[in-house]
Amino acid sequence: MAAGKVAPLVRAGLIAGLVIAGLAYPLAALAGIGVKKGTEALQGLPDALKEVPTAQTTYVYAKDGHTLITAFYEENRRPTTIEEMSPYITQAIVASEDTRFYQHNGVDAKGVARAFVANQKAGGVSQGASTLTMQYVRMALRDGAKTPKEALEATEQTASRKLREMRLAVELEQQLSKSEILERYLNSAYFGHRAYGIYAASQVFFSKTPDELNLNEAALLAGLVKAPSAYDPASQDQGAAIGRRNYVIDQMAKMGSITPDRAATAKKEKIKLRLTSPPNDCVSISPEHNDWGFFCDYFKSWWLSQPAFGANAQEREESLRRGGYRVVTSIDPKIQASAMKHVLDKERKRSKFAHGEVLIEPRSGRILSMAVNRTYSLDQAGNGKHTKHRGARGNYPNTVNPLLGGGSMAGYQAGSTFKIFTMLAALDSGMPLRTSFYAPPRFVSKYITAPGPATCGIHWCPKNSTGSMTGRQTMWSGFGKSVNTYFVQLEQKVGAEKAVKMAERLGLRWRTEVDRTLATPSRARGWGAFTLGVSDVTPVEMANVFATLAAEGQYCEPLPVHSITNRDGTDAVYQGKPVAAPRCHRAVSVDVARAATDAARCVTGYGSARGSCGGWETSPMVYGTLKRPVAGKSGTTDSNKTAWFCGFTPQLAAAAFVADPDNPENHVGTSRGTISKFTVAETFKDALKGLPKAKFTPPSKDIAWGSKGSRGEKGSAGSRGEKGSAGSRGHQNSGGHKKSKSSHKKQHERSRD
Repeated sequence: MAAGKVAPLVRAGLIAGLVIAGLAYPLAALAGIGVKKGTEALQGLPDALKEVPTAQTTYVYAKDGHTLITAFYEENRRPTTIEEMSPYITQAIVASEDTRFYQHNGVDAKGVARAFVANQKAGGVSQGASTLTMQYVRMALRDGAKTPKEALEATEQTASRKLREMRLAVELEQQLSKSEILERYLNSAYFGHRAYGIYAASQVFFSKTPDELNLNEAALLAGLVKAPSAYDPASQDQGAAIGRRNYVIDQMAKMGSITPDRAATAKKEKIKLRLTSPPNDCVSISPEHNDWGFFCDYFKSWWLSQPAFGANAQEREESLRRGGYRVVTSIDPKIQASAMKHVLDKERKRSKFAHGEVLIEPRSGRILSMAVNRTYSLDQAGNGKHTKHRGARGNYPNTVNPLLGGGSMAGYQAGSTFKIFTMLAALDSGMPLRTSFYAPPRFVSKYITAPGPATCGIHWCPKNSTGSMTGRQTMWSGFGKSVNTYFVQLEQKVGAEKAVKMAERLGLRWRTEVDRTLATPSRARGWGAFTLGVSDVTPVEMANVFATLAAEGQYCEPLPVHSITNRDGTDAVYQGKPVAAPRCHRAVSVDVARAATDAARCVTGYGSARGSCGGWETSPMVYGTLKRPVAGKSGTTDSNKTAWFCGFTPQLAAAAFVADPDNPENHVGTSRGTISKFTVAETFKDALKGLPKAKFTPPSKDIAWGSKGSRGEKGSAGSRGEKGSAGSRGHQNSGGHKKSKSSHKKQHERSRD
């Protein structure tokens, strides 16, 4: 017998058996139909069907807990209780799909008989006999499938599948009430336009919640379940949708849910849609908050790295899109708006130079804002010319590149901001802030390098940018005036490898082959130019370095979330701790952090508590703008390829930069040298408005002057500018190791400030 003829015969035999059994208990006739194996496989399934892990939408909110950033989903779905649904929708779905829902026990014997007769007359399947309960069983088996085979078996058109549905439907009705089954059905059904469940359908078609649906809207949605595409009300021809809606209304009248007059009036009304396209992923954030796209991208990158959500990135993304989480992120709408304002005041979106800023909360690591003068968009058709590759379009103003951190982007060279790592390594090794060296205009270091502008013979010979830096300097004055030849001597004394290790302790990761090679223990001891910031780093990383100082040495991983709750409302937990909880540890001692802060106060014009700043500083406009305790470090690379400022108060930390992400060799120019300083100061001023002027705690006298040292004088004021120069990024170390091609290529790179 041909395989294609088997199913109709089995189906006919099944229906005949049901009718002969008296239609009282349909499954009584199943015992002798040769489905014993399939029936045994069903044991225990009804319990699992009561709570099926259907795919649900993950909603992502701003720090305030109610401003929606975006959603992530495969199936747009949000569970809703039956009490939160309009009575019209429950009445309409019963009228549309199963008018005898409240009379049968899961399988409608009359419906089976009626379908049998209709199908016999038609010579095929012209009418089904699935009850709402059976339909729910099918959806539950599909949604709970763990393999493609299970999903196929749940929906394939076979007699065995129908028998399984019947068996499970009867058993399920013995364990759940009609109301519970109806609620689960309405949360599982597909209504078209990627809307799964009544909540998503109400939002997509009418921009309402389910409890707000009126008669016409409920009847329209109930009618879609049968064939969402065929009855799509959003199509140009609404005839099919109107016809189906009117059929449902007539059925409701027949059942007595509404009066005939009410039905007649309702059928005359036009379909009034208010279509909504729910956001999905970071590229569909509303235009009003498009600047949040870069933060969203960082959040997604962070999520995909968390083992709490799966064993690998694929499992974690599936969890994000199907898990039904409620995520309250760390982004503060007010601070973000302020940061964007000040970023755009200084560099417009169509500029080839990217100007961005990241703010982080000390002691939690939470990222409060990520602002950059770009539009987060995949559409680059109108972008400007690429600054390096002729004929190509650049990444401005539209891009989805992670310009501020996250993803695979290496970042940018940060210039003299890296002096913080050398100073921290020295303090951590027991050297006091008063440690002094004579800083000549040019210093012949012990580091060996290839010939270039910053070499003398075989040695790397970095220079200061101005003659006013010449003289004896301490950590206070050397840091405040950014004296290159002082810091190279300090690095030599403490060991370049310790400065590199300190950077790693404070969260830096090496993303280029050159950096990874030079950061290895065998090469790091010869990486003299490291102190002048020739390694690539992201704004998130640098903001968090200075957040660690603000937290007096307590390092917290950069964190884009405040809370993550599961679909049942409980906290998402991993290894006994909430996934969204700060992850902190002590990176340096309290006194070391306070000492570094005291020197960093010299930079901003605020002045140190313990020693002399040397009479001037590189960034006096920061304190001049903010007018409250503030510390930090500026940094520019040779020829002004990048311009940075990293600042902090006891309550906030930030990093801002200007660079050309398309072409790191492109110079931002001297006119942009102070942009980042003003951006940080102005954003701090807005963010801290109304808050107390928290003060820094001075370091101990021992770490300031040493056990045998004498107290210095507190420094002061006026700026004389900010310049500097450094040597090669990738010189040969003192042990004589050979340079890679990439290292050799960068031997003439010099860092300023």
